[in-house]
Amino acid sequence: MLEAETRSELESRIGYVFKDGELLREALTHSSYANEQGGGSCSNERLEFLGDAVTGLEAALLIYENGPELSEGQMTAERASLVSTEGLSSIARSIELGKHLYLGVGAEKTGVRENDSVLEDAFEALIGAVFLDGGAEAARGVLRNLFKETAFGLFDTDYKSRLQEELQKKGTTGISYIIKEDSGPDHDKWFRVAVEADGRELGEGTGKTKKNAEKMAAKMALEELKCI
Repeated sequence: MLEAETRSELESRIGYVFKDGELLREALTHSSYANEQGGGSCSNERLEFLGDAVTGLEAALLIYENGPELSEGQMTAERASLVSTEGLSSIARSIELGKHLYLGVGAEKTGVRENDSVLEDAFEALIGAVFLDGGAEAARGVLRNLFKETAFGLFDTDYKSRLQEELQKKGTTGISYIIKEDSGPDHDKWFRVAVEADGRELGEGTGKTKKNAEKMAAKMALEELKCI
């Protein structure tokens, strides 16, 4: 059985209460521990396989819904960033997933508990367990909450205000948006806009309206400044 303290803490952090606690235990069981138990315990590898697919789909849906101005290439890049090893291990650390993992003695000695890849796998296994225990809507709720809290400012779409705030912190006030390209008929316009500060170009963005192009330019500038 999974220790009540571990179960309660993790459930609180992810905002989901398991009906079947054994699914949560399986999600936390590294293959090294399962192997040492001589077949008495299942590792989280199968749940990881399922959770990987669920996480990827939800990331794609979030980006599609929250980035109507993004091109296919931009959406692909956003998704890759969101579900990268760095991204998912960061979320795993935010819920302190590592300290709850069941590891074999040898694996524990090598310090894999905070390994990015191990944390990524465990997080995906956790999502797979939620999916099996509560269905697609439960998994979606957990992922949306965790992505919203920790991952890459996906839900913060007021990039222009954020950029202005960041530049003001650095003492820069002269921010301007310049249309570099304006093409297409009135019913299907396309804009390319650059954002500049103190005469230096910080980023470019494109969109079907000037407003969306400016927003994407600000987002690119924030990424260049390592602010998101």
